[in-house]
Amino acid sequence: MIKILEANYLGDGCLELIFSDGMRGVFNVWSYCSSRSGPLLEPLASETYIKRCFIEMGALGWPNGLELSPTRLYELCEMKEAA
Repeated sequence: MIKILEANYLGDGCLELIFSDGMRGVFNVWSYCSSRSGPLLEPLASETYIKRCFIEMGALGWPNGLELSPTRLYELCEMKEAA
């Protein structure tokens, strides 16, 4: 099972994610939220809130309870081998 090991904010609503298989990818939070709606996604319109992300048990989460599956994020990211 794939896990997220690290998340770094790159700017412009994008996070760099480091996965347990040695790959890294860029996840565009704003692009993801543009085609979805809901009260847990609304705070992600703010860069300040995006930066509050954390990794819990290999998943990407935020203080409001939103958690995104590492498997789904792996599919959504443009992947490259981690340096």
